[in-house]
Amino acid sequence: MPNAQYLEILVLAVVAAVILFRLYTVLGRRTGNERPPQESYRLSGNPPADAPPKDNVVPLPSRSEQIAERPADPVARDLFDIKLADRTFENEHFLSGARAAYETIVTAFARGDRAVLKPLLSAEVFAAFTGVIAGREQRKETVDFTFVGFKDVKIVHASLKNRAAEITVAIGAQFISATVDADGKTIEGDAKSVRDVTDVWTFTRDVKARDPNWLLVATSGGMP
Repeated sequence: MPNAQYLEILVLAVVAAVILFRLYTVLGRRTGNERPPQESYRLSGNPPADAPPKDNVVPLPSRSEQIAERPADPVARDLFDIKLADRTFENEHFLSGARAAYETIVTAFARGDRAVLKPLLSAEVFAAFTGVIAGREQRKETVDFTFVGFKDVKIVHASLKNRAAEITVAIGAQFISATVDADGKTIEGDAKSVRDVTDVWTFTRDVKARDPNWLLVATSGGMP
């Protein structure tokens, strides 16, 4: 009888050894396919080295990339140079500002509003505009003016010399304009018809200046 118990214990011990060995072969080895441990916290405030770049971070092109990317078209190439000098510059944003400046300036010029004109014009253009306004005032002439809208606005020339960027814009616009003398007689224009005008204006700005505004430095075309 004791021999039978001894034999039973021995069999159970062998079975247990076999089970433990199987568990070790399944769970106790590293196969190389294990997932990395997850970090539960990060002490540094800096992003991890392998973090994807944020959308608002624009990497600067290298010198060789800049040369390779320069457009062949002269105007586009000069605008590209301005963009390199001033990372905030965007063509469409500039044209939007040029439209707003044009409407503001032609309206102020027609009304003789020097205070509105002065911060938008170079000294030379401001002197020329105020000279015309003073002449109208002396002759007691007034301008009946209504801005209608734009037909086409596009950049036709650009340049960058040292820190000075210059951009010339061809502006197709429509407005109603009539100059009336002291007796109420229309001496120029027509208060009842829309007039098509094409102006060519040149704006300039120091690309390193904090002031983001562009100044009007030259005009040609049909001011009201």
